[in-house]
Amino acid sequence: MWFRGALLALGVALTLVSPTTTVQAQEITFEITNDFGRDIQVEFYSQNRNHAWPGGNRAYNLNRGDTQTYKLACQRGEKICYGGWVKGNARTYWGVGLNGKQSCDRCCVFCGDGVLRRTLN
Repeated sequence: MWFRGALLALGVALTLVSPTTTVQAQEITFEITNDFGRDIQVEFYSQNRNHAWPGGNRAYNLNRGDTQTYKLACQRGEKICYGGWVKGNARTYWGVGLNGKQSCDRCCVFCGDGVLRRTLN
């Protein structure tokens, strides 16, 4: 009898979990080319939650002349913006800059929308 009650409780619990409340993992790709002539750093910032890639007070290094592809795991529909700056001099920046504090045009995409390609010069 207890087994049937446990199954009934499990069924009720599973019924209460709505499939619309689950977060779907997605991916977005940024392709960044450094055409500036000096080494730069890049970080990506979520506009929907307190999250950054790579995060933890770190940034991706991008040497002059190089192109890197960054594939970020994200939540479907999440708005993500890139920030780039000259290594050692955040006053020269692209996108939302260091810590995502600047405004920008065309530097954000939504998770699941494909690839954003940018040349920083």
